[in-house]
Amino acid sequence: MSESNNRPEYASFFAVMGASAAMVCSAPRAAYGTVKSRAGIAAMRPELIMKSIVPVVMAGIIAIYGLVVAVLIASSLNDDISLHRSSLQLSAGL
Repeated sequence: MSESNNRPEYASFFAVMGASAAMVCSAPRAAYGTVKSRAGIAAMRPELIMKSIVPVVMAGIIAIYGLVVAVLIASSLNDDISLHRSSLQLSAGL
């Protein structure tokens, strides 16, 4: 078993969980933001429809942000990742 104090075998698990948490947490939040903004659009006057599209777009940007964070975390994975680095990536994904 090739395990040192800073690089245990399970260290990459936390980094992968950070990448998956970024995707899993951002998609429902974006969907919730879209639903809430659509409810606000339905209550508005018809002439303000174009101005009320901005919250829908901003909710979609939240999902894109989660995808970008997941890709950045996944691209930095390697075999000799330290436990400190992987816990940082887990917290970045959350």
